[in-house]
Amino acid sequence: MDFVQEEPALPANLNGWKQKIVAFAGGLGAPGLFLISFLDSSVLTFPVINDLLLIELSVQRSTRMPLYAAMAMLGSTLGCVLLYFLAKKGGEALFHRKVGPKGAKIRQWVEKNGFPGMLVAALLPPPTPFKFFVLAAGVFEVPLFSFTAAIALARAVRYFAIGYLAVRYGSQALPFLGQHKVAIAAVVIMLVAVSFAISRFMLREEQIIASGK
Repeated sequence: MDFVQEEPALPANLNGWKQKIVAFAGGLGAPGLFLISFLDSSVLTFPVINDLLLIELSVQRSTRMPLYAAMAMLGSTLGCVLLYFLAKKGGEALFHRKVGPKGAKIRQWVEKNGFPGMLVAALLPPPTPFKFFVLAAGVFEVPLFSFTAAIALARAVRYFAIGYLAVRYGSQALPFLGQHKVAIAAVVIMLVAVSFAISRFMLREEQIIASGK
C-alpha cells in the first residue's frame, strides 16, 4: 500500500512540494521515516506525518516496528540537535524574534529545570510549541548531553508507544492517541518523573556511601 495515496491521512494544509517529500520518503520505508522525522524536528514542519508514516509502516510490517520507531526517534533527535546548534549560532535576538511574548517564560523553564525540563517539554502533546524550547536550549546553553539525552528518551517513549498502538489497533492508533493525548502524556510524564527521582535518590545514596568510606 502506498502511504501517500492515503489521502485522508495527509493534513489538508500540506502544500505541494511537501507532499512530494512525503511521497519520496514514504517509498523509502525506514530511511524515509528517518528523513521526515529529521526535517520535521529541524528546519521544516510536517504536522503528524512522521506519526502517520510510522503507523502505516508498522501496520504493514509489524515485526519491523522497533526499527521504524528507532528510525523516527533517531531522526527526530538529530533534527532537534541541528536546531539547537542553529539557535546557538543565531543568538538571543533570534530566539525572541521567533518566540515572541512567551520567550521569557520558556527561557526561565529551560534554565531552571535543565534535563527534566526538556524531557517534560518533549513529552507534552500538541499544540505545545516544542521547537521554542529547543531554540531556548540552544540559545541559553542547556548542556548538549543533557539536551540530547532528554530528547532521545522522550522520542523513544513517543514513537515506540505509537508503534505499539499501531500494531495493536492498526489505523485507529492515531485517533486513539488524539482522544487520549492529555491522559497519556500525564501518565508518561509521571512515570518518567518517578524513574528520574528514584535514579537521583540511588545516585545520592551511592555518593553518601562512597564519601563515608
